[in-house]
Amino acid sequence: MKRVVAMALAAVFMMASVALAADSIKLGFNIPLTGDIPDVGQSSKNAAEMLKEEINGAGGLMVGGKKVMVEFVYEDNESKAESAVKAATKLITEDEVLAIVGPQSSKQAVPAGEIANNYATPMVSPWSTNPNTTMDRPYVFRGCFLDPFQGPVVAKFATEELGAKKAAVLYDIASDYPKGLAEFFKAAFEEIHGPGSVVAFETFTTKDVEFGAQMTNIVMSGADVIFVPQYYNEIPLIVNAAREMGWNKPILGSDSWGSGDLMGLCGDACKGYYFSTHYAAAGAKGDTKAFIDAYKAKYGKTPDDVAALTWDSTRLMLQAIQDAKLTGFLKADRAEVMKALGKVKEFPGITGGMTFTPEGDPIKCAVVVQIDDAGQFSFHKSVCP
Repeated sequence: MKRVVAMALAAVFMMASVALAADSIKLGFNIPLTGDIPDVGQSSKNAAEMLKEEINGAGGLMVGGKKVMVEFVYEDNESKAESAVKAATKLITEDEVLAIVGPQSSKQAVPAGEIANNYATPMVSPWSTNPNTTMDRPYVFRGCFLDPFQGPVVAKFATEELGAKKAAVLYDIASDYPKGLAEFFKAAFEEIHGPGSVVAFETFTTKDVEFGAQMTNIVMSGADVIFVPQYYNEIPLIVNAAREMGWNKPILGSDSWGSGDLMGLCGDACKGYYFSTHYAAAGAKGDTKAFIDAYKAKYGKTPDDVAALTWDSTRLMLQAIQDAKLTGFLKADRAEVMKALGKVKEFPGITGGMTFTPEGDPIKCAVVVQIDDAGQFSFHKSVCP
C-alpha cells in the first residue's frame, strides 16, 4: 500500500513539475502576428527572441541556485479579442507555461487578462494602457503607464505648449484603448478650459477608411488641435483626410503612434506632429542605447516602443521568476511568481524605472516626442507622475 501511495505521489509530482521540466522555464507570448497590427506582434517577437538568445547564450537564467534555459511559446491572437482569449487559454492549459507576456493592445489584453486571472497565471501586458486590464486582477500586471495619466499629459501639453483652447477628438468607439483614452483626454482638457472646450468628439468604427464627415465637423468646430489616439496603420488615413479638408493646425497622438511602420505609411504628412509615448530612441543613452544598437544590428531597424516595452516586461517577468520560491509544482509556482511581481521595487527598465502599485500598475514617466524633419521620433520632454 505504501508503495502504491508513493508511486501515486511521484506521478502527481511529475505532472505538476512543468515549470522547471527539462531544466527550462517556459513563458507564453500572446501577440498579434497577423490581423490589423502585425508589426506590433513582430516587434514583440523580435525583442523576445533577442532576449532569449542573450540569456541562453550565457548558459541560461539563474533560478534556485542553478542555470536553466528559457523557452518562449508564441501564440498569434490575430489582433482580435476572441483570439486573444483562445491564445491565453491554450498557453495556460495546453502549453502549460509558467507565465504570459502580452497581449499588447488593450482590446485583446482586457479579455485575456480575465482568463489569466481566472486560471491564476501571472500575466504582464507590456503596452496595454487601459485601466481595466489589471483592475481587480491580482495575477495581471502591465509594463506601461495608464491612460488616466496619459490623457492629462496630452491635454496639458496641448494647452501649455501648443496654446490650444479648443480641442477636437477622433477615435474608434469600438476599441477599448482609443475609447478610454479619448474620454480621459476630454475630461482633462475640459477640467483645464471648462465644459464644452472639447468642441468636437467624433467617432468611427474599426476598419472604417472614410473620415470626411468627421473632419467636416472638426474643421467647422473651430478646434485648435485634434487628438487622435489611434494605431499606426490608421493614422495616415486620418491625417490625409484632415489635410484634404484644409486642416493645417496641430494633430496630437498617443503611444499607439510609436509602434509599427508609422513613417513608412505616413511619410512627410506626419512630420512635425507630437505624440505621447514610452521612450524616445533618438538620443538614447546607457542601457537604452545598448538595446537599440543591438536590435538595429540584429533586425536592421530601430526598435519601436512595443519592442522596448516587451524587452522590459519579459525581463521583469524573468526577474520575478528568479525572486520567487519555486517548488516545481506549476500551480504553486504561478502563485509564487505573482507574489514576486507585486514586490518589484525600482526595476531598471530601458523605458524607465518601475515600481508596482498594489493594482499591478507601474509608477513611471511618459515621454512626449516630435516627429522631426528626418522622420525620427525626437525627444521633446518627459512628464512624470
